[in-house]
Amino acid sequence: MSDPIETEIFELLAKREPGKSICPSEVAKVIAPDRWQREMGKVRAVATGLARQGRLVITKKGKPVNPEAFKGVIRLRLPDGASE
Repeated sequence: MSDPIETEIFELLAKREPGKSICPSEVAKVIAPDRWQREMGKVRAVATGLARQGRLVITKKGKPVNPEAFKGVIRLRLPDGASE
């Protein structure tokens, strides 16, 4: 059974034009609309794991960041040439 956060990340990205990104809060708001802020840590953790696997790119100010060492506001996008 796949993780609902992972599923939602890829579903939201599939609706975007290639190369476009999503905010982790978009995922959290779908997963738990009334308490989405509490879900942000989980969304970021799943995104970090996917980035380590090479299935997702975490960006800050439009530039890819190291999934092992980032802080602050981030966005998520598919790797170049990928279609999940």
